[in-house]
Amino acid sequence: MKNRSIIAVLVVTVLITTGCSNKILKSPVPYSKESILDTKVDSVLQLMTLEEKVGQLNQYNGFWEITGPTPKEGQAAKKYDDLKKGLVGSMLNVRGVKDVRALQKIAVEQTRLGIPLLFGFDVIHGYKTISPIPLAEAASWDLEAIKKSAAIAAEEAAAVGLNWTFAPMVDISRDARWGRVMEGAGEDPFLGSKIAVARVQGFQGEDLSATNTILACAKHFAGYGFAEAGRDYNTVDISETVLQNTIFPPFKAAVDAGVRTFMNSFNELNGIPATGSSYLQREILKGEWKFDGLMVSDWGSINEMIAHGYAKDSKHAAEIAINAGSDMDMESSAYVTHLVELVKEGKVKESVINDAARRILKVKFELGLFEDPYKYCDENRELTTVGKQEFQEGVLDMARKSIVLLKNDKELLPLKKSGQKIAVIGALANDKTSPLGSWRIAADDNSAVSVLEGLQKYTGNQLTYAKGADVTEGRTQFIWETKINMIDKSGFTEALAVAKQADIVIMVLGEHGLQSGEGRSRTDIGLPGVQQELLEAIYKVNANIVLVLNNGRPLAIPWADENIPAIVEAWQLGTQSGNAIAEVLYGDYNPSGKLPMTFPRNVGQVPIYYNFKNTGRPVMNEPESVFWSHYIDEKNTPLYAFGHGLSYSKVEYANLQLSSPSFTKNGKIEVSVTVKNTGKVKGKEVVQLYIRDLIGSTTRPVKELKGFEMIELQPNETKKVVFIINEKTIEYFTANRKWEAENGDFKVYIGGSSVTKLEGDFQYSN
Repeated sequence: MKNRSIIAVLVVTVLITTGCSNKILKSPVPYSKESILDTKVDSVLQLMTLEEKVGQLNQYNGFWEITGPTPKEGQAAKKYDDLKKGLVGSMLNVRGVKDVRALQKIAVEQTRLGIPLLFGFDVIHGYKTISPIPLAEAASWDLEAIKKSAAIAAEEAAAVGLNWTFAPMVDISRDARWGRVMEGAGEDPFLGSKIAVARVQGFQGEDLSATNTILACAKHFAGYGFAEAGRDYNTVDISETVLQNTIFPPFKAAVDAGVRTFMNSFNELNGIPATGSSYLQREILKGEWKFDGLMVSDWGSINEMIAHGYAKDSKHAAEIAINAGSDMDMESSAYVTHLVELVKEGKVKESVINDAARRILKVKFELGLFEDPYKYCDENRELTTVGKQEFQEGVLDMARKSIVLLKNDKELLPLKKSGQKIAVIGALANDKTSPLGSWRIAADDNSAVSVLEGLQKYTGNQLTYAKGADVTEGRTQFIWETKINMIDKSGFTEALAVAKQADIVIMVLGEHGLQSGEGRSRTDIGLPGVQQELLEAIYKVNANIVLVLNNGRPLAIPWADENIPAIVEAWQLGTQSGNAIAEVLYGDYNPSGKLPMTFPRNVGQVPIYYNFKNTGRPVMNEPESVFWSHYIDEKNTPLYAFGHGLSYSKVEYANLQLSSPSFTKNGKIEVSVTVKNTGKVKGKEVVQLYIRDLIGSTTRPVKELKGFEMIELQPNETKKVVFIINEKTIEYFTANRKWEAENGDFKVYIGGSSVTKLEGDFQYSN
């Protein structure tokens, strides 16, 4: 503890020397909290050597068994030596109070200044207790539930010694082939922005120094979700209009919500890798948006600029990245190896190093690590917090709200609670690991409640289970390496036998939890393996099928849509998956989810999204003409539209009214609609507001989400829902290269999805 005492004394000494402490004592409001924090940060910075400043910019992955012998040779020994010299600012993938305390003790008690470490980890949708994948959570459109889910993850992660998560991912993506759609909020910048704020607030809470909150990280800045062909890490080539109007808004919302860290992306943008982009990091993020937190590279992305053909070697990459504004090097070792020399050579100014180190020190002060570096190292809190019942209830609630009822012909759902023979078919129905989804690296395998287990809690019906066919996990590098596992139909016979004897067949099909996520792009987004053949075979012997989809991305299921009466999008719902699905199937929870991403009819439509441009040839009047924007073998329309989702209630929209046909600068109008539940059960409905700007200085989408509200309706109850439209509602990044509202004519739409036709008109003039 000696070093921590020394640095505390030195900080006070600097405060007294600069006169700050005197002024603080004498004046009732001498300095803001922010200025005092900045003074503390600067006081530490003044004590540091150039090498120690560079050390703060260095992040290492856990490199040895901490409770084992000290590494004596190789890279591990070198990293251990750096740690003792104060040349490490952060560690990642070190978790558990015992290990975190051991490493923090080295940093605090064995280095010259005793500056504490940050401990980062991918707490994406839970630590040990797993919530639904983020795309599923987005389907809830329930911002408070999403915020609570992130808060649960933060509290559990903080209890095991962590203080930084690399989430939320706020990348907008329109391409279901890209595996990381499971990690984001879908295709829409408005919904994505609202969810970004909710997750940042959930992780960071109201007090970042509390022991149940952690640093959030908005990633990946920027454009990662627009990788060509949906192939992970691929090139991104987009217009400034798309960048500003579609990609930037959730990142800007995260900054406005107070997110303390950012992560740059693997892709290039305008021919420059994001890690080396001064435009993204200095001009936009730290300049225009005035972000004062820290920017961390993605794993190894600094050195990856060599493979991009943008840097000639690691030293050159370090020079590019730090000058561009990337503050912390995740696992490239480029900064700690080369930055001191680059400063001495005049290729990097020391002021640039100071700025980066200052940002890192600042978040450490905000976390309260200088006051108590072991504040996240309470073994009793770890023991009583991880997996506690309150968390289980929280993720169950989130799971229920994430389920989307896509189709319910014949009112096959909800199921009767007694007197029926039900066949449950599909390997995923009895899987206790796949429901955890991708990015759940701290969770235990086989810890999820399976669909079969959830259904077995309802004892009134006779259940029979048959696997039918395996679902490949996608663990191998290339899918064709697992083809032999995908063509096994030996389980079909048993599945057909149980289906023939059943009144209802519940088929749980989709992707394994590891078939989506980072590095898991797909060219075929139908049902993997022989599941489609299994579905069609079962249909021939029993058409009363409820198809439950477990997946991490939109799937192309046109045959199922045409033939299967009831389809439930149940995603990968985490620890309480089976309980949530069973409650929805039996009607104990009325589904209320809405799709945050468009489902295509065919992979050939991808990328497909609701807020498309009209083009110069949207339709042709001549019946035989082929000269318009369309396919000759498929419709333009999606299988299931953005915002779509049914419930066991029946909802009707009527009477759209505007308070005025126009408004002017600083003014507003109200638009209202009446929503009635004509069904027999209480239900929730997400009322959605869309706007079309008919003429713009750049072409505008046919429709854009600009508001939504969740309401609950009793049977036969009617509610009036009111939205406010003002300049902020209609502004966009115009041809003037700034965000503004333009004069013109607009249409407004309100309904239960993006395909609603209930509309009105208004004008705006400034």
